[in-house]
Amino acid sequence: MGMLRVLSSVLLMGVSGLAQSATYGVGRTPSAEEIRAWDISIGPTGEELPPGRGTTMEGAQVYRAKCAGCHGATGIEGKAPILKSKAGPDVELWRRGRILPLRSPFATTVWDYINRAMPLNREGTLTVNEVYALTAFLLYINDVIPEDKVLDAQSLPKVKMPIGDKYAPLPEWKPGTPRLKGYPPY
Repeated sequence: MGMLRVLSSVLLMGVSGLAQSATYGVGRTPSAEEIRAWDISIGPTGEELPPGRGTTMEGAQVYRAKCAGCHGATGIEGKAPILKSKAGPDVELWRRGRILPLRSPFATTVWDYINRAMPLNREGTLTVNEVYALTAFLLYINDVIPEDKVLDAQSLPKVKMPIGDKYAPLPEWKPGTPRLKGYPPY
């Protein structure tokens, strides 16, 4: 038993020594420019939005060329998730479907998602103007903005989303707060 204790102590000292050992010259610290390039999050205020602009008409052209193959010609018949509610605007919002331009609390979130995640397997290939135009088109076909609305870094954060005040803020959390019933333990 004593030998096992000595052996485990030696192993533990070796592990802590490895954690403090010299580096091997693999990798490097990213430059400030690289960090800025990775910092692509767009918040509700839109202060991080890049300069650019787009209209619904331009968005319709981009949609036909780059999105309709997956989402369908009208946004409801493709194999990818639908982009337009099949229910009319008179139907209660939560029953209109899980559609980003309707359920998103902020228009900047729609822009951010398109910019980061579309088109599938070609993410990041859309220009800034194409992202503004697609955002305008999707908001228009879901009756969020008028057809003649031009979206840019100043106008996009001001768009009133259909979810409005129905979007619930996260509850305040403090250490020791019990989990809500029905939520899985993480």
